[in-house]
Amino acid sequence: MSESLSGLEQFDGYARLFPLPSLVFFPNAMQPLHIFEPRYRQMTADALDGDRLIALALPRSGWEKTYAGAPAIHPIACLGSIVADQKFEDGRYNLLLRGVSRIRVLEEIDNGKLYRTARVELLHETPCADDAEAAELRRRLIEFAPRLFPQTGQVKVEFRKLLMGPLPLGSLGDIAAFALPLPAEFKQELLEETDVRRRLILFLTHLATAAPHADADRKFPPDFSTN
Repeated sequence: MSESLSGLEQFDGYARLFPLPSLVFFPNAMQPLHIFEPRYRQMTADALDGDRLIALALPRSGWEKTYAGAPAIHPIACLGSIVADQKFEDGRYNLLLRGVSRIRVLEEIDNGKLYRTARVELLHETPCADDAEAAELRRRLIEFAPRLFPQTGQVKVEFRKLLMGPLPLGSLGDIAAFALPLPAEFKQELLEETDVRRRLILFLTHLATAAPHADADRKFPPDFSTN
């Protein structure tokens, strides 16, 4: 599925911010989350009572010094929709989040809550206009991406099948970028590029020369990410 209005029926231009170090979320990706901090329990409860939307954002370098407060984040983030939830008796949650749209954080607002909220705008991607070039970019993605895939066996086979499936080129690139063991700052660069052609060229240039990243053992589908 491409970036679309699916999951955004109740979106009002404001997003709950969930900064997560080392995790760059993308439209069409799926991420399990384990929520245990009080501020993010409150965020989750409000999301479940409302539009079920949470924005995952990558903190800027140096976030460790201010994590308990409000570390600076990259202004381009990904809005996700909660598609499954489980609440524990002690107030913790397990969630499954599906990426629905790139967003730009315009300004943070005082919401009187423990968590952060911002006024944001949805970002729409520009598809590749040349069908022949799009086909070639897809072919190269299918060729290069599995080489860096962190797992072997049936999971890797299914990943290749996904790349060869009918999803739009931009969506395939986003899913591959999310799944592969690439540096978080490079993933953020891909997230910020809304032109599909430029994004795929940047991605493929990196894949053609990249060695496995330190996170090469990262599972796909991913394990729960904890706050």
